[in-house]
Amino acid sequence: MSTWDLQGLQTHLLICNGESCMLRQGEEVTIAIREEIARLGADRFIHTTRTRCNGRCVDACVVIAYPEGSWYKDMTPESGKELIQNLIEGKKLESRLIYSFGPYATPTGTSVKGNAK
Repeated sequence: MSTWDLQGLQTHLLICNGESCMLRQGEEVTIAIREEIARLGADRFIHTTRTRCNGRCVDACVVIAYPEGSWYKDMTPESGKELIQNLIEGKKLESRLIYSFGPYATPTGTSVKGNAK
C-alpha cells in the first residue's frame, strides 16, 4: 500500500517487524491491520509502515500511532483490528496502551532500559 497523496492523512501507524515482534505475530498483526484499513475504507487517512526494532521487545508486538504518539503493546491480529476501529472513532485502544504523548504525557507502563529491552 503506498500513499502518494498525503492530503487527509490523519494517522501513521509504525508496526514493529523487529525480531522479537516477528516471533510474537508481527507479520500477522501487520496483515490484520492493513486488511482492516482496506475493509473499512480508511486507507485515505490511515497509513502504515513496517519498522525494525522499536526498542520495546518485552512488549512485543508493538504498534505506534502518530501524530498522537500512542504506543501499544502485546498486539495481536484481533487487537490490531480493534485499534483501527478505535482510531476511526477517534479513540485509543486503552487496553494495550503503554504510553501516549501530549501536553501531559501519560506513562502507562514500565520503563525499559538498555539491554533489558
